Amino acid sequence: MKNIVILISGGGSNMRALVEAAQREGWDKRWGARVSAVISNRADSAGLAWAQARGLTTAVLSHRDFASREAFDEALAALIDPHQPTLVLLAGFMRILTPGFVARYAGRLVNIHPSLLPAFTGLDTHRRAIEAGCAVAGATVHQVTAELDHGHILGQAVVPILPGDTPDALAARVLSQEHRLYPSVVARWLAGA
Repeated sequence: MKNIVILISGGGSNMRALVEAAQREGWDKRWGARVSAVISNRADSAGLAWAQARGLTTAVLSHRDFASREAFDEALAALIDPHQPTLVLLAGFMRILTPGFVARYAGRLVNIHPSLLPAFTGLDTHRRAIEAGCAVAGATVHQVTAELDHGHILGQAVVPILPGDTPDALAARVLSQEHRLYPSVVARWLAGA
């Protein structure tokens, strides 16, 4: 079985899109793949409650309980490793991961970022794209490397920036594309794995 572990911090809408695509498209029968766990660094994550309600294996590991990023990442790996993951998917996991953690899952650690990388790494991507006068924005699925938001691009979705757009309005349009993009990139990866 190709196990997928999804890491979240908040609402988990990309995680939900992935889980629903896996069920709807029969990833288990097509490629022997399943979402084996959802892990959050926040106990109050709405996405965690959604996953629990659907019978998925879940865990919480608060980064606030650790003195260093390295200690948190080591404890996080201890939660992930028993699932023997084929893929570890970051879906709104709002933590910068240490080089050691990234190396541990090299080639199978994937993230979705709300910009057309390499433009606008980091936070506040929608505001920055509007302020820069960009005609388009979007989302990128990429492999995770030690350099923030710089890994190999696996797929992108483009969204126009409309006159009078606000960061929130643009974010909503980009998010709707993220929900299509992330599952399609993962499905393509599974089909070729």
